[in-house]
Amino acid sequence: MASPVASAALKARIRRPSMLKQLCRPEDMLRHFPNGSYIGWSGFTGVGYPKKLPTFLADHVEKNGLQGKLKYSLFVGASSGAETENRWASLDMIERRSPHQVGKAIAKGINEGRINFFDKHLSMFPVDLLYGYYTKDRTDGKKLDVVVVEATDILEDGSIVPGASVGATPELIQAADKIIIEVNTSLPSFEGLHDITMTELPPRRKPYLIMGVEDRIGTTSIPLDPEKVVGVIESDYQDQTSPNTPPDASSAAIAHHLIEYFEHEVKHGRMPKSLLPIQSGIGNIANAVIGGLSESNFWNLKVWTEVIQDTFLDLFDSGRLEFATATSIRFSPEGFKRFYDNWESYYDKLLLRSQQVSNSPEIIRRLGVIGMNTPVEVDIYAHANSTCVMGSRMLNGLGGSADFLRSAKYSIMHTPSTRPSKTDPHGVSCIVPMCTHIDQTEHDLDVIVTENGLADVRGLAPRERARVIIDKCAHEVYKPILKHYFEKAEYECLKKGWGHEPHLLFNSFDMHKALVEEGSMQKVKSW
Repeated sequence: MASPVASAALKARIRRPSMLKQLCRPEDMLRHFPNGSYIGWSGFTGVGYPKKLPTFLADHVEKNGLQGKLKYSLFVGASSGAETENRWASLDMIERRSPHQVGKAIAKGINEGRINFFDKHLSMFPVDLLYGYYTKDRTDGKKLDVVVVEATDILEDGSIVPGASVGATPELIQAADKIIIEVNTSLPSFEGLHDITMTELPPRRKPYLIMGVEDRIGTTSIPLDPEKVVGVIESDYQDQTSPNTPPDASSAAIAHHLIEYFEHEVKHGRMPKSLLPIQSGIGNIANAVIGGLSESNFWNLKVWTEVIQDTFLDLFDSGRLEFATATSIRFSPEGFKRFYDNWESYYDKLLLRSQQVSNSPEIIRRLGVIGMNTPVEVDIYAHANSTCVMGSRMLNGLGGSADFLRSAKYSIMHTPSTRPSKTDPHGVSCIVPMCTHIDQTEHDLDVIVTENGLADVRGLAPRERARVIIDKCAHEVYKPILKHYFEKAEYECLKKGWGHEPHLLFNSFDMHKALVEEGSMQKVKSW
């Protein structure tokens, strides 16, 4: 079969002539993906992931009835595109997945026990991969058989310029036995937007010399060994992101409480007028908070976060945001168009780093980051569950929430006070007696916020925290229920001399039990 002809667009993106000789079609690469392979992809939060080869492999399995017969261990810095990993899951192509995922089919596979999912802090995953933790039982000594990475450029030295994310790509490349590069000519070149560091292992690890959000410590491209490259594929598939959901009244109220809190901290001299670097998670509330800041009295803001969403463009356009750094820019389709159309306005105010750097606890603590994330539930003592509904059903994974919340100067969890169940608009209380799974401990969280109010629990003993969280954050229908639980637990435990953090161990999950049996936590029986 003749080699594919390089388009003019592709020739403009590949500056190393020898790489053009490795141009191939996806079907030429099939031999590198035998059943049981350990595979890595670039990508983070649904951008910067390979699309053409994973789509071809899914088509190959579907057309040839190979479901369950070609299965892989898949490692990606965070989530990939729904049309790739989620489709792979629906075709029973994933044996093992780490460290984060998004998609109904892949979550279903995990919760039905068909996919072995290993959940890990995103700052720790890349180096643990290089330690060989996830491949310790292999007999051939390899870490990853083949890694597929998306690039917007290949430079003269063979290094690659990623697209809208860095994630764990540097470490995946370091761990790879073979590398396949998808050069995406449907995207603009992102050259200059990245700050790339590679990983050395102990005892040779060095500190990240970052004192400010804008500091560069690395290179603008990811180096690799050209001898490992077994194929180059031209791709013209866009990142399949979805439109953002507009903030609702609850999210707007949470944003209002937080901005008031920031003003309070500035007034009392605990924060400068320009605040401290902001980290904000993904979702409706995060968007509302950033959107609220674009109409606030705060100026000269800076951002140190994982993912930049559309509302950060509003913050730039308002003149309030000076600089932002992340490991991914996950805009909606409209947001990407806005970003590309106004590239000159944004490109020198943004920097994309590897997730090991963006989520580095040491840097987060040094910069005094304001960390804000959304949990599944928070309990009355300020433990938080970020991953497992009812303690068992995996959602997406821990992500970087604990990387930030454990090390941030301000560790903030924001959530609606309730969520609907199938039969009750307030059937699920997000403030509970005891979390059914704990990802963030009481020792790591400073502030809990719902639409009802903000509980600042810094310096408070557990029983003090419980009173403040119930009073400030619980929904009105749950406030008396939670108060009754706490008062009875306090009475019973103090009577026994067990009163530091009182619990009724045989009743602490009665609200969850009522949800399962009666369809609403409101229907909890008397404590």
